Amino acid sequence: MSRSIRSRMLSSAWLALAGLAAVQTGARAEAAPDMTAVLGTYADIALAGYSDALAGAKALDTAVDALVATPSDATMAAARDAWRAARPAYQETEAFRFGNPIVDDWEGRVNAWPLDEGLIDYVAPAYGSESDSNPLYVANVVANTSLTLGSETVDATVIDAALLGKLQEAGGVEANVATGYHAIEFLLWGQDLNGTGPGAGQRPATDYAKDGCTNGHCDRRAAFLQAATDLLVADLGEMVGNWEKDGAARSHLLADPAAGVSAILTGMGSLSYGEVAGERMKLGLLLHDPEEEHDCFSDNTHASHLHDAIGIRNFYTGRYTRTDGSVIEGPSVAALVAAKDEALDDEMRAKLDASVTAIGEIAKAAEAGEAYDQQIGEGNAAGNARVQAGIDALIAQTRTIERAVAALDLKNVTIEGSDSLDNASAVFQ
Repeated sequence: MSRSIRSRMLSSAWLALAGLAAVQTGARAEAAPDMTAVLGTYADIALAGYSDALAGAKALDTAVDALVATPSDATMAAARDAWRAARPAYQETEAFRFGNPIVDDWEGRVNAWPLDEGLIDYVAPAYGSESDSNPLYVANVVANTSLTLGSETVDATVIDAALLGKLQEAGGVEANVATGYHAIEFLLWGQDLNGTGPGAGQRPATDYAKDGCTNGHCDRRAAFLQAATDLLVADLGEMVGNWEKDGAARSHLLADPAAGVSAILTGMGSLSYGEVAGERMKLGLLLHDPEEEHDCFSDNTHASHLHDAIGIRNFYTGRYTRTDGSVIEGPSVAALVAAKDEALDDEMRAKLDASVTAIGEIAKAAEAGEAYDQQIGEGNAAGNARVQAGIDALIAQTRTIERAVAALDLKNVTIEGSDSLDNASAVFQ
């Protein structure tokens, strides 16, 4: 989840698949489409995107069950591959969060970060033994059957979905993350102890072994991992239901077409600016701190950032390419903007393509062997410049999103900010 968020009110193999080339959506409409039709496309993309994410989570759940049943290097690698494969579809849905309260209220259950991993399992001594802000900083649920939270004693004898739900943001601390992609990521990779050097987490498969268990409590670790993946499937299934024909999120969106279009631009702008450019990129670059990268255990951050950028572009163009290659497409915000100002639509499309391309360069470097945490490392001038170029592109597209909001005369659009971009000195206080 975001840190130090402030709001501003406004009046090729897989890289080819990612869509580094400009998306062409056909000839522009001569007249603006009906706003309700635009929202229908947006909701259909939501349903397809969350359905794809759900399918990925189910495949991950199957791979995790195989790892727990027969721990080996092969089943660990397969589970990690399934986790990576599950991420793109979800990341392309992230801009639904901002502007859609049903999604925003739910999002922390599946993609909360950063997390204090000592809540979940063993950590290296360098992690430390206490935190002034989190009494559960090193609670280590895997190793302990009882936890103390204020005056309450939490029975952790059985690790199941109910316990994980109780631990999620326990004590009002956002870094207490027990559910979602990143808790699963930690349980598959373990800590990345390489700093800004090469290498990701190296948790051994024997951490799940029935015989020859390493680091103790392998049965409880397995229970945590399986409960977390089961919950991910359930949570994504819930969100799929919210976007079906009579789902709560779709109904809320369609109730007020102008507010619904405002939600689309809110999501695009907030994910572009405060969330990805600010909290997920600039903060880590300012601090040269790998702990601030989004997928910090697996070194998958480059892919997550790229698919966030693609998702933002999808929302504008009203076009989403599903995991199976089929396309969801229809009336779009782009057509609304083009009907008001074709030059502005051209500019918006160019800025969105530029962001995907700039972040694609970060991803290409990572795929070639220079992980995102290395690129933000102190003294890595080329890597820092590459990341800064991605940040700059996201900021530039946000400025054009603001102009689109004005052109469409939309009200109540809130684009979230970040101290990392708006008040960098606060980051170092």
